[in-house]
Amino acid sequence: MKNKYILLAGGSGFLGQELTAQWGKDNRVAILTRNIKGAANNIYGEKKQADNAEMIHWDGKTQGGWVQKLEGCDILINLAGRSVNCRYNEANKAEIMNSRIDAVKVLGAAISTLGQPPGLLVQVASATIYRHAEDRPQDEYTGEIENDFSVQVCKAWEKAVKKLTLPHTRTAVLRMATVLGHGGVLVPYSWLARLGIGGRHGNGKQMFSWIHIDDVQGIIEWLAAHNERQGVYNASAPNPVSNAELMKQLRSIYKMPIGINAPRWLLKTGAFIQGTEPELLLKSRWVLPARLQKEGFSFKYEHINAALNNLLA
Repeated sequence: MKNKYILLAGGSGFLGQELTAQWGKDNRVAILTRNIKGAANNIYGEKKQADNAEMIHWDGKTQGGWVQKLEGCDILINLAGRSVNCRYNEANKAEIMNSRIDAVKVLGAAISTLGQPPGLLVQVASATIYRHAEDRPQDEYTGEIENDFSVQVCKAWEKAVKKLTLPHTRTAVLRMATVLGHGGVLVPYSWLARLGIGGRHGNGKQMFSWIHIDDVQGIIEWLAAHNERQGVYNASAPNPVSNAELMKQLRSIYKMPIGINAPRWLLKTGAFIQGTEPELLLKSRWVLPARLQKEGFSFKYEHINAALNNLLA
């Protein structure tokens, strides 16, 4: 994709950095961020300043000077939302929820004031909207949605998008699986594997749905190129793996013959000490991209070994 104007709302985190690194070479890229210096949030490592993107301050909930930056934008991608890598106490839960809903609402309101609004709005949501599933995969047509806190957030998030009235802006929602890229969750997973403590988490049967960063980029470019594409898509590789298989693949890459398992009680204790939730490791996310495949999107990385070798070997 070349010669486009792409604006990333909440684009200073891991996914925003990865997309900016690619698109910034041949396109105009701007980032709306609450902190120009950048918070580490979901990066799990050193923040890379986006030297090929314009950084624009916003608070994620009120209109301001940033609104004029949306004028003439080809693709607006909303990544805004507080990281879920925290304890689910009442204050954090409120911030997780409100940061997502507020950003959707203020972007919708801003778009409605423009003379030349974005042609495409891509709302990056979460595949954790589906239930814990070890029995069968979940897709856009037959997936089951329950009502724990994470699911409540996802439902409210998507409901806010549905309420937007944007007659000149096509909208797509990507229920994103875990994104594998240069950093992000591969940082802690890789350290576990390299240190010999990268065995299974819990019983290891929970499914790990994932997607390579190149395919995230590819999906958004595919949406931009097909004006008839809109609505909800599962952004997940077609071959999820179990947690045990994921850790096995990582140990293989680092040629580590052993991997000490982490029982459920230990993960809960560790999560408490680290100030996060064991759900992030133990929930079984078994998600398939049924709609993407039905409509002809071709994945570059369909299997976990190819994706990990590309990123880590």
